[in-house]
Amino acid sequence: MILKASQRGGAKQLGLHLLKTEENEHVEIHDIRGFMANDVIGALREAEAIAKGTKCRQYLFSVSLNPPQNERVHIGTFDSALEAIEEKNGLEGQPRVVVFHEKEGRRHAHAVWSRIDPETMTAKPMSFYKSKLRETSRQLYLENGWQMPRGLIDPKDRDPRNFSLDEWQQAKRFGRNAGELKELIQEAWATSDSARSFSHALEERGLYLARGDSRGHVAVTFEGGVVSISRATGRKSKELQARLGKPDDLRSVEEARKRV
Repeated sequence: MILKASQRGGAKQLGLHLLKTEENEHVEIHDIRGFMANDVIGALREAEAIAKGTKCRQYLFSVSLNPPQNERVHIGTFDSALEAIEEKNGLEGQPRVVVFHEKEGRRHAHAVWSRIDPETMTAKPMSFYKSKLRETSRQLYLENGWQMPRGLIDPKDRDPRNFSLDEWQQAKRFGRNAGELKELIQEAWATSDSARSFSHALEERGLYLARGDSRGHVAVTFEGGVVSISRATGRKSKELQARLGKPDDLRSVEEARKRV
């Protein structure tokens, strides 16, 4: 789910934009929380009125939530995304408005929070919100098994040569964190659609596709460790074979280690 955000003012203009039906077949008000008003424009004008008691001009935090093009996403998934956004950005309990737009059967959402804490009459700081939303977006793709856009991949994870010498030696002695390896394999799966692209995505992360001793698909780390693809991705062997082919066609673990 791609998350795009901005800090802004212009309560009435934003409210009118959220309610436009020219570009959408359906507009549904999903949630209005923390306002006296029970309509979108009234709620956002209320946020504007409260902000006048502060020096904050960009008193609204607006986020669009766009799921993958070919996925039909349940409302509960949107709600989980909203909770994650609030937690990452310190917006828990802040007044908000959530509106769903639907076009050609595809639903996306817009959420707007008031940045003003009515008790302290100060604006919630939104430092590094773009990187926080990027992290939340990546996690949503992994949790839901969606194919991740390449633009969301974290470049620092692509090449084992990016590790410092100390980090590499520590990884060699003790093995890398299991959660880290699992996430890297999940990312490779999310950004690939064939054996070739999956193998390439693994190698960008210092992992090598191979045939395990029990004749299953595995990833060999550059330290020589072996990780089950099925366990890391939560996919059954039938699903793995549909994308990757039979493991019999792959090099063995020992051959992969020699290649490394």
